[in-house]
Amino acid sequence: MPDRVPQEVSERRLHPVTPLRRAWAPFAILVGWAVHDPNGTQQRLSELTATTLLLGSLAVVVGGALYGFLSWWFTHFAVTDTELRIRTGLFFRRTAHIRLDRLQAVDVTRPLLARIAGVAKLKLDVVGAEKKDELAYLGERDATELRAELLARAAGFAPEEAREVGEAPVRGLLHVQPRVLALSLLLTGAPWAMLLAATVVPAFLWFATHNVWTVLATALPMLGGAFASSGGRFIKEYDWTVGESPDGIRIDHGLLDKAHETVPPGRVQTVHVVQPLLWRRMGWVRVELDVAGSSNSVLVPVAPREHAEAVIGRVLPGVRVPDAADLVRPPARAAWCVPFWWKGYGLSVTDEVFAARHGLLKRRLSLVPHAKVQSVRLSQGPWERYKDVADVRVDTGADKTVTARLRPAEEASALLQSQADRSRTGRREAVPDRWMA
Repeated sequence: MPDRVPQEVSERRLHPVTPLRRAWAPFAILVGWAVHDPNGTQQRLSELTATTLLLGSLAVVVGGALYGFLSWWFTHFAVTDTELRIRTGLFFRRTAHIRLDRLQAVDVTRPLLARIAGVAKLKLDVVGAEKKDELAYLGERDATELRAELLARAAGFAPEEAREVGEAPVRGLLHVQPRVLALSLLLTGAPWAMLLAATVVPAFLWFATHNVWTVLATALPMLGGAFASSGGRFIKEYDWTVGESPDGIRIDHGLLDKAHETVPPGRVQTVHVVQPLLWRRMGWVRVELDVAGSSNSVLVPVAPREHAEAVIGRVLPGVRVPDAADLVRPPARAAWCVPFWWKGYGLSVTDEVFAARHGLLKRRLSLVPHAKVQSVRLSQGPWERYKDVADVRVDTGADKTVTARLRPAEEASALLQSQADRSRTGRREAVPDRWMA
């Protein structure tokens, strides 16, 4: 049998603007040193002449530019039949071998400055990896074509066909209007609570200390938190669009930084339907996800419940979201364990999912497909034993736990056994994940 001819691998470099992204490292070192010892820094700078300062600044600029150029020059990537290979390192070489059969999502993000320069960042979700590998930066067209090629190869297309497949078609499912998003953020309590705290606490500190630095050190982080919980979310979730594609659920969003993300098919472990108190009259909900090996966590920032349920039906085929009437509350004796708030708990187990709700003001309904349950546990504290109730906890492949709280002890014991059986049956009958079908 003749020896197989080794494949010719063509290595490529990142976009030429990439050195600008990495040239800041020497400046960061100097800033960190200055912040660590501000008095010493001021004293040393005052001892230097204007010529020395000018030469030093020039050396920092040249050093930063040289570092950025060399780090870009020694970074290469290549796509083979089985892997994406990323080679980096100026003094210490590092080669990342990303197996294409372990690739579950490829996201394209375009920060504001990158959009101005016409480049994009490619982020790769790999099964078993704690964080995403990335290629930054590529030309926008190159990033789109490389994403399509990687997903096509991961789907099993031959190398010579992968480049011709192109990006899989997408069918629109949902678009969130900016005015609806803005109104929904105003109807959540977190921004107002943070804003109230940022007003009251600094005022109290001023009357107590009359120290402006203490007031600023307290007020600025609080104002930043209030902005992040409202304005920051609006900027991030602006123009949110959800579409369906053979390679997964596509999500596009962002006002300043544009993101093009993919929810990996078959990797969703839990779906959370969240409804704050002031959203109930509008009939709005928020849909969040637990995805194994992925940081993508929001599916729908805000939408009418029926529209959100239609999108959930595409993520979890055949699953119906239980209505409030379908959820069984804990028995009245559970009020002795969690006074008043026990009314926010509920449970519904269908043929497809384990559904548990918690929260009285902000309701959170968690749906776990039986096939995604890794383990089932029953827990019962001393007071719960006295009141003859127990908690049933199901663990998922995303290292998260969903709990059905304060169930009657006899029901909880039976549920423990039945849920274990459903999970075994679900995993045995689950259809393997198929991409680009």
